[in-house]
Amino acid sequence: MKHNHNHNNARGDVPQLVPVCFEFTHPTAKAVCVAGTFNQWQPGAKPLHPAGNGHWLKETALAPGTYEYCLVVDGRWMPDPLARESVPNPYGGENSILTVASSPAAAHLADAASLPLNNNSKTRNL
Repeated sequence: MKHNHNHNNARGDVPQLVPVCFEFTHPTAKAVCVAGTFNQWQPGAKPLHPAGNGHWLKETALAPGTYEYCLVVDGRWMPDPLARESVPNPYGGENSILTVASSPAAAHLADAASLPLNNNSKTRNL
């Protein structure tokens, strides 16, 4: 394996890939894939793997950005029931939206921003 020892390369030239895990549960599914803008809508490019008890998983890495995708379950295209967002597609169905943050910390902040504020602290009298 060759290593690039040229330290003049800008780190921003190549997008950093972020781990992503697709999950789906269906007790009778025989084949589950994910197809979207990240794989040119080719379901065979990202098959999910059975994890037992009807649970399916696919771990992959994607560049930061926003993607549209669908699950393909036994040949039937459907939105991801675990997706937080979706948009109508031109075929009368829905595409799920996946937003990949630039880092796990940024993803955590984005998740926290959508949670309700719970302020149980007591106010101080000044």
